[in-house]
Amino acid sequence: QVQVAESGGGLVHSGGSLRLSCVPSGTVFRENDMGWYRQAPGKQRELVATVTGVDGTNYADSVKGRFTISRDNAKNGVYLQMNSLKPEDTAIYYCYLIRMGRTYWGQGTQVTVSS
Repeated sequence: QVQVAESGGGLVHSGGSLRLSCVPSGTVFRENDMGWYRQAPGKQRELVATVTGVDGTNYADSVKGRFTISRDNAKNGVYLQMNSLKPEDTAIYYCYLIRMGRTYWGQGTQVTVSS
């Protein structure tokens, strides 16, 4: 069994920044594929960013150039640095971890960006 916990969400104005953190527990390895989804009411779930291997990364076009995903090697987790935030970034952000073909999800953290 693997558990995942997110933190770092909050309320910010347009143009502000937040740093989300995702920390797994249980028997996991730092090279596990991890990433972030987000979902807002009335909108489809969107894959925001992923990290594979040591430092391979991919981003959705909507966040590329503004968000950065990176490994937290001390905790076997990941960060999501979110800069130049826009109101359309408002959503619940969910972290996931993939191990042995199974996907484990966190409970989500709310990000709200005001105009």
